[in-house]
Amino acid sequence: MASNLSALDRLRKAANLEPKKKEVELSDGSIFEMYVTPLTMAERERAQKQAKSDDANAFALQLLIAKAQDGTGRKLFNAAEIDILKNEVKDSDLQSLMLAVINAEEDTIDPKN
Repeated sequence: MASNLSALDRLRKAANLEPKKKEVELSDGSIFEMYVTPLTMAERERAQKQAKSDDANAFALQLLIAKAQDGTGRKLFNAAEIDILKNEVKDSDLQSLMLAVINAEEDTIDPKN
C-alpha cells in the first residue's frame, strides 16, 4: 500500500512522543509514579552537555531532571535539586528512577498481568 506521506512525515508520525506512565517501586515498597516522553536526539545531546562529563550517572540524572513529569505535564524535579537527589535519596531508588526515564520506550509492566 503506497503512502502519500514523505519519509520525514512517516518518521514523525511513528515517533509517538506522548508521555507514558512509569511506576517505580522504591526501596520502602511504595510506588513512585511519573510520566516520561520517549527520548529524542536533541534531548540526549542537551543532557550530555549539561552533565559536563562522560559519567553515565550524571547524564542519566540530567535526563531525569529534564523528562520526569507528573500527570499534568509539570516537571517533578529541577536542576537546583540535583545535590539533594544525590545526597538525600537512596542510590538504588535514584538509579531505578533514572533507568525508567532511559527506558521510556518500553511498555509499563502491569503487575496484575
